Amino acid sequence: MGCFLPLLFLLLLPVLFFFFYFQVAAFSLTKLGLSPQGAVLFFSLCLIGGIINIPVSRQPIIVEEGPIFGLPFFFYYPPRVREQVIAVNLGGAILPGLFSLYLLGRAPLLATLMATVVVAAVAKGLARPVPGVGIILPAFIPPLVAAVAALLLSRDNPAPVAYISGVWGTLLGADILNWSRFREMGALVLSIGGAGVFDGIFLVGIVAALLT
Repeated sequence: MGCFLPLLFLLLLPVLFFFFYFQVAAFSLTKLGLSPQGAVLFFSLCLIGGIINIPVSRQPIIVEEGPIFGLPFFFYYPPRVREQVIAVNLGGAILPGLFSLYLLGRAPLLATLMATVVVAAVAKGLARPVPGVGIILPAFIPPLVAAVAALLLSRDNPAPVAYISGVWGTLLGADILNWSRFREMGALVLSIGGAGVFDGIFLVGIVAALLT
């Protein structure tokens, strides 16, 4: 029995973490004007949408040649041309982006644009393309920047400014402004927002709204 309880805890830990994350996300969404039912519905749609990737670009890439194992050094595989697919994830990028556009009606436009530019600049500076992986970005710096920018630029109504600038600033700075470097990474499939509700684009908006 003594060994069973720690094992049970380890098995339940991911469930507890997800439940906590769900509560935080739902609370953040209610701060943005959604009802509790609407927050649950939106989160659920993003969760389901996390398994849907919509291709937006296909381009050929050259896979580097390499030595043939066991043969002299001058025997090489010839370069191979493969297709790289760039997709946008429904739950991790498209739905947060559309919700941000909906929130524009509740946010001061100039403050939102300025905050988005600030977050995009920070995201661009921190984003690191990793070959075979994708764009790597520190998870909690963009939402902190979005929250601070929103509080400074729109003290009366910072939450929608923080969410919009967090989502679009990260999308622009980390992904769109690095589009030309996707070919260098060699990955055959790159999905923007591909981690769904755990992706940086979704997470940044939720955390930024929560911090305000």
